[in-house]
Amino acid sequence: MIDFRRTTIALGIALLATAAVAQEHAGRSAGERNHPDQGRQEQGGPGVLSLLPGDAITEHSNDVPAGKLAYTATAGTFSLFDQSGERSAAVFYTAYVAKSNDPGRPLTFVFNGGPGAASAFLNLGLVGPRVAAFGKGYDGANVHLVDNPDTWLAFTDLVLIDPIGTGWSRPAKPDGGNAFWAVHRDAESMAKVIALYVAKNGRLSSPKYILGESYGGFRAAKIARVLQNNQGIVVSGILMVSPLLEGALTFSGDRLALGAALQLPSLVAAELERTGTFSKDALAQAEHFALTDYLSTLAGPPLTGDAAHAFYARVARMTGLPEDVVARSRGFIHDAYVKNLRLSDHKIVSHYDATFAVDDPDPASEGPRGPDPFLDGFIRAYGSAFVAYARDELGFKTEMTYNLLASDISGKWDWQEGPGHAPPSATEDLRELFALTPSFRLMIAHGYSDMVTPYSDSRYVLNHIPPSVDGERAELQLYRGGHMFYTDPQSRKAFTADARTMYASP
Repeated sequence: MIDFRRTTIALGIALLATAAVAQEHAGRSAGERNHPDQGRQEQGGPGVLSLLPGDAITEHSNDVPAGKLAYTATAGTFSLFDQSGERSAAVFYTAYVAKSNDPGRPLTFVFNGGPGAASAFLNLGLVGPRVAAFGKGYDGANVHLVDNPDTWLAFTDLVLIDPIGTGWSRPAKPDGGNAFWAVHRDAESMAKVIALYVAKNGRLSSPKYILGESYGGFRAAKIARVLQNNQGIVVSGILMVSPLLEGALTFSGDRLALGAALQLPSLVAAELERTGTFSKDALAQAEHFALTDYLSTLAGPPLTGDAAHAFYARVARMTGLPEDVVARSRGFIHDAYVKNLRLSDHKIVSHYDATFAVDDPDPASEGPRGPDPFLDGFIRAYGSAFVAYARDELGFKTEMTYNLLASDISGKWDWQEGPGHAPPSATEDLRELFALTPSFRLMIAHGYSDMVTPYSDSRYVLNHIPPSVDGERAELQLYRGGHMFYTDPQSRKAFTADARTMYASP
């Protein structure tokens, strides 16, 4: 998840693994009592960490198409330590391990993005054994949990990790978050948690995969490199959901021609969905137009006269926007789309899923204000559902606040960590993973109507990795829906089937 509200992103894992055993997980404490520091030290510190209970281990079974799936769930924490040996953070995780006699069973580490998002989105939305079922509108009022027939636990064990500052993961000191809230320091801390889990549970020989959503896809590439270089752990593959890969593309859709051209197909896909005319052929025509006439026109001097009218009218027909709105922005229609597509109905659409519209809370404003209408509903729903699930089904009982989306983290994030001002990029990391690990594979999954991380951005990145490097080990899969396309049951089922095929292939 990339937090669109607090960043300019417009958006949503030291030593070898055996040496990591020395870092014990957090011990049991008085997590179920009222604590004098509660509410005063939610950003970290000994007081708030004492609210974390010991690990909770429970036994469960799940009904899946193949029959009964028995598994062990662990909800707990690992402690991280700084160079002086002082405890620096407690990291919350949820692990699901199937009762299986297969010694080669894969192990997948899962996290969301933000930066600042906890893993409950993917836990209760996609891979976990329980899935959130919604009433109309995704407002959280009618959310309830049911067995997930498409749980990835059917073909891989799962470890879902909350990055520090999210979920129930906290720095040990109130001001200690800055030690982790940066691209490489974040990757290093997450890699340490993965190494701790692998060592503690004897999973060094298991094939290891990483699944990350949004910024989590970017994070996954960074973590895989750190695991390989610093921890001696080789990742077999990465799966990315709606990832950020190239900041230069993702952040430029409202001002640079290429960024706008790569976003246009997602806007057209949303309009095709809205009008009930979606087809891959129609979308292919939009993709061709986006990288030919549309791109060259935006990159050139402003059009005038009949040529301008013809061009802006064509873009208006394809996107559903009024022609005058397209003309005012010279075809750069990113934010204009959100506010103006349903202006006559007094509605705004979501950056996260451009097919989703709600009543505009501030119709007199010139641009969108307030929380995203799609994401806001899911924050309420997943946050309350996960807290109840952890307490009632997993036995992890704490009075600490669960930070599903800690928006302050994204505002403090260090994207550079050193000299230079290059936009964030995961392309070089992917190229090295392909080149240095002949068995490494990558699957990128997107929803068609996502404006935050458009699917054409990822296609562009993959198209510019030399074939001699990736060796046809990378694939792009597209599904109906937006940034969190897995909230649609059919898209979730299709993505799970595609992912299962990747795990089963040699």
